[in-house]
Amino acid sequence: MQKLNELLANETIEEAAWKALEKSIIYYKGRPVGTVAAFDVSVEALNYDQCFVRDFVSSALIFLIKGRTDIVRNFLEETLKLQPKERQLDAYKPGRGLIPASFKVVTDNGEEYLEADFGEHAIARVTPVDSCLWWIILLRAYVVATKDVSLAYQPEFQTGIRLIMEICLANRFDMYPTLLVPDGACMIDRRLGIYGHPLELQVLFYAALRAAREMLICQGNQDVVEAIDNRLPLLCAHIRQHYWIDINRLNAIYRFKSEEYGKTAVNLFNIYVDSIPYYELDKWLPKKGGYLAGNVGPSQLDTRFFALGNLMAIISDLATEEQSQAIMTLIEDRWEDLVGDMPMKICYPALEHEEYRIVTGCDPKNIPWSYHNAGSWPVLMWMLAAASVKTGKPYLAGKALEIAQGRLLEDEWPEYYDGKKGRLIGKQARKYQTWTIAGFLLAGELMKDSSHLSLVSFDKLPSELVSRACEFEIRSVDASVSL
Repeated sequence: MQKLNELLANETIEEAAWKALEKSIIYYKGRPVGTVAAFDVSVEALNYDQCFVRDFVSSALIFLIKGRTDIVRNFLEETLKLQPKERQLDAYKPGRGLIPASFKVVTDNGEEYLEADFGEHAIARVTPVDSCLWWIILLRAYVVATKDVSLAYQPEFQTGIRLIMEICLANRFDMYPTLLVPDGACMIDRRLGIYGHPLELQVLFYAALRAAREMLICQGNQDVVEAIDNRLPLLCAHIRQHYWIDINRLNAIYRFKSEEYGKTAVNLFNIYVDSIPYYELDKWLPKKGGYLAGNVGPSQLDTRFFALGNLMAIISDLATEEQSQAIMTLIEDRWEDLVGDMPMKICYPALEHEEYRIVTGCDPKNIPWSYHNAGSWPVLMWMLAAASVKTGKPYLAGKALEIAQGRLLEDEWPEYYDGKKGRLIGKQARKYQTWTIAGFLLAGELMKDSSHLSLVSFDKLPSELVSRACEFEIRSVDASVSL
């Protein structure tokens, strides 16, 4: 590690980042197929020597921008082969259509093969929900970058997309258009009170539906296409209305009545007024700012700000133009809280005191203002940059990049930072974390050329789909929020 640091001493941060990214590439049978999560030789690898689907997205996007499309194509092809194709009734086997959380190259008697982890080896045995969604989003990004739809149109890819859509759209124990998922099923892969309908997964679900709708060939998949067309506007309307928080919405919730029954109910989710931290929110919310709540469900309104969900809602066009501007106004006005000394907080505020102990189970890694409990994650910088450019506020991305440039190389590209301002290198953070490196490079490329947003952004919903949402009556005190 010391030799590597000496080699990088006289290089620009971009050159150093690219060298570190190249070093992270995994090869399988002589072909590049992904990147390791981290290349920190100073600590035990655990599963950081594997390629995680969610982690690779940042690397894949920067490779696509630079014309390195082979590694992305190889990744998509190999991970698709790992997708289970048969129905399983065994509780300890991955369900049909799942994309693994991660994989690694294993050599046995001179033969190489890929070993997938669907969560059966993970800490707390967490099965990922977001891997399937990110995989479809990345496949669509590959098609956009290469202008080559033939990969997505291959029968095995059409089947892979269909199987993922069946997982998301099939019969379920739920009556919402959102996905019902357990705690730890996404980037926040430890217990943090996000079970139910967490924002991050709903936004990725929306983006995956949009991507699948573009790539599925109707012949043989018409039922799935129709299901997507039915779900998309309902999901969009649900998130925009029921997850939205600004001062006007807060005033309406403040006067909610509970235990309402029937079609005339206003408090649809039976939110108990005393469960909302009104006085803290009243002080923290700017007059023109707002954001999407972390979770909405039965008697649940999680008012924490979750960065990935809000930023991806802007990028994917799930949030309205007015909501997107309000989210960025909030970030700008509460910069010290949400960005501070390292872009940016994964969520805000942290769970503290008795709430931390109860919700996290006294998780020693998720102590207040650390790791997923309001730690600062540099990988989110590319999403902040994309959202800033998309909303016409590139100066925010520039400000964030300037902060990162002053620290990341010297700090050896940590996974995350701790503290209310992000001044401390994460207590258990790996160094040379690949998505930290890729996130920095990707943020810079998005600032240089806004056309790269097309890789992860979508047009507005077609008018015929919007009209379907209007047929579905959603009673809400702020039903004026437009589609």
